[in-house]
Amino acid sequence: MFLSSSGQIDDKEFDIPQVDTPPTLESILSELEDEEEPFVLEDTCMVNTENIDAHSCDTSSLASSDSGDPAFLRRKKRTVDLNATAHGSVLRHTLLKGISAQIVSAAVILLCVRVFQTVSGVIAVGTSHGLALVFDTNQALRLCLGTRTTGCEFGAVSALSINHDCSRLLCGFAKGQITMWDLANGKLLRTITDAHPPGTAILHVKFTDDPTLAVCNDSGGSVYELAFRRVMGMRSCDSRCLFSGSKGEVCCIDPLRAPPDLRDHPITQYSLLAMASLTKILVIGLKPSLKVWMTFPYSKSDPSTVPQLSWQFVPVQKASNPVLAFCKGDTVHFLLVKKEESGTIHVIKQRQLQLSCDIISLSWINSRTLVLVDSHEKLQVVDRPSQEVLETLDLEQVQLVYSSRHFKSLATGGNVSQALALVGEKACYQSVSAYGGQIIYLGTKSAHIMALRNWRERIDCFLKQEHFVEALSLAWSVHEGSAKAVVGLFGDPLKRKAVVSDKMLEILFQFAEHTLKKCPEQGKIQVMEQHFQEVLPVLVDYCLLLQRSDLLFSQLYTRLLENTVAKSVFLESLESYIVADRLGHLPPHIMRDLLDHYHSSGMMDSLERCVVHLDVTSLDIHQVVKVCWENQLYDAMIYVFNRGMNDYITPMEVSSHLFTLYEDVVMGNKLLVYISCCLAGRAYPLGDIPEDLVVQVKNQVFEFLIRLHSAESSEDEQLFPFIHTLLHFDTREFLNVLAMTFEDFKNDKQALEYQQRIVDILLQVMVDNPDFTPSQVGGLFTFLARQLAKPDNTLFVNRKLFDQVLEFLCCPDDDSRHAERQQVLLELLQVGGVVQFNEERLLTLAEKAEFFQICEFLYEKKHLYDRIIDCYLNDPLRKGGVFSYIHNLLSMPGYSPEEKLRVRHKALLCFTELVTFDPCRSADLLLFHFAEDVQQIISGLHDDQLLFHFLSSLLEPREALPPEALLPVEQQLHELQLDLLCRFAPQHLLIFLQTSQHYTLEHAIQLTEKYGCSEASAYLLEIKGDVQGAFGVLLEVIIYLLECLQSNLWSVTSSMLWFPLLDTMMASQKQVKELRATHTSEVLKELTMKLLNCMSSFISLPAIIQQILQDPVYGKGKLAEIQGLILGMLDTFTYEQTLLETTTSLLNHDLHWSLAHLRAAVTKGLHPRQDVCNICLQQYKRRQDSAEEIIVFSCGHLYHLQCLQQKDGADGFVPQHKHQWRCYKCSSSHGGRGGASSEAKRGRSTSLAQTCVTSMHHDSAAVAHGRKVFVETTLDPQQEQSWDQIRSLYRGPSRVIDYTPYPALRLPVVFIYITKRVLLVYSF
Repeated sequence: MFLSSSGQIDDKEFDIPQVDTPPTLESILSELEDEEEPFVLEDTCMVNTENIDAHSCDTSSLASSDSGDPAFLRRKKRTVDLNATAHGSVLRHTLLKGISAQIVSAAVILLCVRVFQTVSGVIAVGTSHGLALVFDTNQALRLCLGTRTTGCEFGAVSALSINHDCSRLLCGFAKGQITMWDLANGKLLRTITDAHPPGTAILHVKFTDDPTLAVCNDSGGSVYELAFRRVMGMRSCDSRCLFSGSKGEVCCIDPLRAPPDLRDHPITQYSLLAMASLTKILVIGLKPSLKVWMTFPYSKSDPSTVPQLSWQFVPVQKASNPVLAFCKGDTVHFLLVKKEESGTIHVIKQRQLQLSCDIISLSWINSRTLVLVDSHEKLQVVDRPSQEVLETLDLEQVQLVYSSRHFKSLATGGNVSQALALVGEKACYQSVSAYGGQIIYLGTKSAHIMALRNWRERIDCFLKQEHFVEALSLAWSVHEGSAKAVVGLFGDPLKRKAVVSDKMLEILFQFAEHTLKKCPEQGKIQVMEQHFQEVLPVLVDYCLLLQRSDLLFSQLYTRLLENTVAKSVFLESLESYIVADRLGHLPPHIMRDLLDHYHSSGMMDSLERCVVHLDVTSLDIHQVVKVCWENQLYDAMIYVFNRGMNDYITPMEVSSHLFTLYEDVVMGNKLLVYISCCLAGRAYPLGDIPEDLVVQVKNQVFEFLIRLHSAESSEDEQLFPFIHTLLHFDTREFLNVLAMTFEDFKNDKQALEYQQRIVDILLQVMVDNPDFTPSQVGGLFTFLARQLAKPDNTLFVNRKLFDQVLEFLCCPDDDSRHAERQQVLLELLQVGGVVQFNEERLLTLAEKAEFFQICEFLYEKKHLYDRIIDCYLNDPLRKGGVFSYIHNLLSMPGYSPEEKLRVRHKALLCFTELVTFDPCRSADLLLFHFAEDVQQIISGLHDDQLLFHFLSSLLEPREALPPEALLPVEQQLHELQLDLLCRFAPQHLLIFLQTSQHYTLEHAIQLTEKYGCSEASAYLLEIKGDVQGAFGVLLEVIIYLLECLQSNLWSVTSSMLWFPLLDTMMASQKQVKELRATHTSEVLKELTMKLLNCMSSFISLPAIIQQILQDPVYGKGKLAEIQGLILGMLDTFTYEQTLLETTTSLLNHDLHWSLAHLRAAVTKGLHPRQDVCNICLQQYKRRQDSAEEIIVFSCGHLYHLQCLQQKDGADGFVPQHKHQWRCYKCSSSHGGRGGASSEAKRGRSTSLAQTCVTSMHHDSAAVAHGRKVFVETTLDPQQEQSWDQIRSLYRGPSRVIDYTPYPALRLPVVFIYITKRVLLVYSF
């Protein structure tokens, strides 16, 4: 069915209900919202004049109804971006309500909308029933092309294309046909059925710039050229295959189409066509003949990713050239096509764009901006030059239509490859159309247009959200031309800046009003201050950027005066801009308010910083000077005097007077800096003195310094008071100021006269003046020496004073500034300014003063190079330079053999000292120059530790050594180093053995065994071939470590330590047995037996046997395999058991013999020599009825206990224990007094036979009942020693040795002897 020219629609076909008044399309649309505008495709002008309008590729169509599948729509909801980026809202998103309403209606009638195409003035939509709906820019339906019959025959519309003048429409169908329509009257012009092989769907059909030429792409992956002809009124179409799908399926094509103003571009004559296959990109030229220009393979990517292509003319320098953007995956590549004047065409690869997600749609919205859609349906606006993402939107609510049905060619039987069908799952080529700076996205139920907002809209979006700071930032970037994706600015740059400036001023006033309204009316002052501190600096900043300080200090400041807090914050915010020299002039009323506020707030430092940066013409000099004097703002005062009155002397006079009165250190330092600046032509505290005043100011300062007296001088004032004052304040710094000033005096005759005059005054003031310390006078001489050392020196100094300078510099008793004095004298010698020196005297003075650099200078002049070595060695600051000096002198030409020989001899004499200082550098020096003297040097090193470090450095591997660096006795040195390593660094011994080959194996083994370096011994034995010996050494180390740890470990832990070692040994035996190595197997058995013997001391025999039987090596074998191990363990056990029993028997016999002799000694009866007490001389039994205790000693003397207690108490000795007694008579006969001091001497007076004898009545009950009587006794030292000897004889579980031999032993009575009337109790 064809539409008439009136554009009427058949109501029955579309099932539209009858109404009284047929409505227009607009009548069914709702009102547009604030953000929505009528759909108008218009050219957009960029801020940058090189940008041109963007034009989309012609063919962009919708996809199949697969995107409406419920499983596809059940995606996770994503939150919408709030566009809070610095670029603001870049895209304007508008719903095309008129077209969306028609789509919904078509979806009900025709199941689903299929294809979408837009060109300026026309929008075309294809349906699944083969119809094409054409809308105008007001979204009114103009034409409905095709009929249901056509739809049944051709299938769904799968591709659309409109030519550049909107006169023709190409429709591609799912079953492979192509039709051409006249958009002026809706007439069908051509039906093409043989353009490509049947059975494949049309995926793309696109016009080129030539209206008689188009290209198409089918589901077989082939590309064809369609040439339209009209001969004798008959329309025809010739088809030519450009690319066969058998060579690689093409799934996307895009011909280069130039905008109207670039139709004459030299590239357009070639009719370029870009094709994207599954593996590469191809660019071909259709004219004048078919030619492949370029192929570009993709990088590795997911097979399901969709290739994308898009052409755009981009300004490059002064010309616009086409750029092809393409991608497959997450990387966008750019190719620039350029034709040189010579006719050569270049395809240049440009910087690629890397993203984080796979891309399913790529479109240019203008020459600098790309709009991408990723696989998560996130839209990203990207600025190509900076590769910055400007904005991100979520398109999930759009519900994009995908082309999977056509890529699978379901309408023709689905005869496509799996690879192409997989790509079709994410293909949305026909759902996106871009033209004239706008992009339209087609969803299952709606159509959406995305267009770049103009710059005002973007700013207004921020203002609606009350984001004034962001709005100002965006506006300023537009003003400076740094903003991205700017639309809507016209004219030259100055006019554009003026328009943006007006907008920014408008925002500033709105911001100020908004801030005053939002200010909290009540609350703390700090809260109000914080409120204004966030706003007012922004206002000041942008007013200054726009150079509109007049508005800042008039309208804005007047508005802020209503709030006192706002006024204060505003004035304080000016400081940073004044200090940064962005605000140099203030109106008088602002300056007055600023002074008053800072003065009243006590912010004097801030006030001073502001004053010295402001233009002096904006200052009230009287007011400022008054405030500066009152608050001691010296910098500000100097600034006002200098700049306001060109007076550079008054500040010095006043400052000098104040310093003399108050001795203010700050004032003194400022005065020195001020004088230095004036003499150097710089202004204080910043800037420069005007060029016409520089010489005048210098002369004025010199005249001020050399004044004889001050203006208000007194009678006792010294001559030259200003120089005198500055010298007393800081002599060194004042002289430094003069030194820096004298540097600039060259050809200025008057300045040189001032220089000589000042030097004469300094000498007159300081020499022989007791007011100055020797250190200050020395500073003057150092200053003079530096001046005299200059090559262009013009100063004259008296010879005597110069000798005085020399004597001072070389004074050995003055340690202050030693290095500086030496440097000064060295400079004098180097420039040769003083030739009257007596070199011998100078050398003597330098040696006394320890000026080693001076000595070096003089020695070098006399060619005494060997003496210079001593200068280096004695100078602690330059001692490390002796190595370089010796090396250079011996290596470089220009020195005689005799001189080198003396240096070599001197170096050998000092080599021990060199090694002590730096062994490493000494070793380098030896290798290069003293290799043949190595034995002599080694013999001179008596410290083994030092020798070890030296040899370590000497024998370290080096590269690029000269042939003479080979050591003659290298093997001896390595063996010596081996011995030292064993002693001082055994941890490095193994590395040395592995890297060095200069030692004998036997000698090395002897050394490692001597010093117990087991690991090194094992390594050497292995090298020797004695693997068993090496293994045995390591096994002994392991066993030793286990035995050392065993005493602190429990039995469970013991098995955890020993059993893994046992398992390893038994596993090794099994492996060796399989290899049939008999000798090795026997050695392993011996080592295993050794291990078992050591284990048996800590682990029980059953546990060891159980472990052996459980081992997988022996558990499944025969008992004969482990018979040797078990029998060996049993033999060892039998031997050890026999040894233990024999030892126990011997110990028991010895113990019994010792105890028997001891018992015989202590049970021997005592016979008193007499029956009377040796103290009271009475019978020991004085009364028959009394129970009186007596004590009998082994010497035979007898005492009453009471008498003995009284006697010892009288002698001043109180026994600490009631049974500790001594024989009184024996002790007295040796001249002692029974006191405690003589206890050690009389230790023999009490013996093991000492007995306590009591009356028979005292313990007769115990005796009568036959009970053992226990007596507590304390052993003397001899007895304790005997007791320890007995205990040490046997360590087994004996019942006899269960008592601790410490002071209060309780021992059983071993013998009771009863006489007629006396009970004798013996104990031990």
